[in-house]
Amino acid sequence: MNSNEVRRQWAERTGAYSPEYYAYYGPDQRSESIRDLLDRFVDRDASVLELGCSSGRHLAHLLEHGFEELAGIDVNDDAFDVMAETYPELADAGTFYHDTIENVVTDFDADRFDVVYSVETLQHLHPDVEWVLEDLTRITADVLITIENEGEGEGEIEDSDSASDEPDVSYVNDDFPLYHRDWNRVFTELGFEQVEATAGERDTVRTFRATE
Repeated sequence: MNSNEVRRQWAERTGAYSPEYYAYYGPDQRSESIRDLLDRFVDRDASVLELGCSSGRHLAHLLEHGFEELAGIDVNDDAFDVMAETYPELADAGTFYHDTIENVVTDFDADRFDVVYSVETLQHLHPDVEWVLEDLTRITADVLITIENEGEGEGEIEDSDSASDEPDVSYVNDDFPLYHRDWNRVFTELGFEQVEATAGERDTVRTFRATE
């Protein structure tokens, strides 16, 4: 599956893992994890960007708790219509981009956002567009958070010593691919420091901070 096919699948996604699906379930434990991390590392006036925001359930949770400078990117054709219906205050307050991550972030100035985060989004990034990861560090002034499926279970973090640049790949219901990367290695090599990592039942929450 090439990068164009991956993008098409998510742009046209309906049913499971669609904007309607996430709006139905609303904010969850991962929303709380993001808010807890932001409470610890930045002030309420921090500028925040979510990669793959879908209909906005995590951003809506942040808005409810006092964060106001919010932005999101999503490729799905229905994401912002669902947001306007489900989270109208967020739709009015935030700045949103209907496009791919790689098409949007290259236009941002360096250090544009205090916080950039991803919840089960970077795991869908095809190897053909991995170059965009460097842009993510370029636009992040302080805190970068990844909440991604890394293929391990709940417990201690054991980061890979492998020097391979190729991500492992698995498939959800034989449908769309998940690219499992060593996010600690990826972002430390791009100049960030991992300050915290916690493995949950499905996802690993990693927090990085800019070193300069």
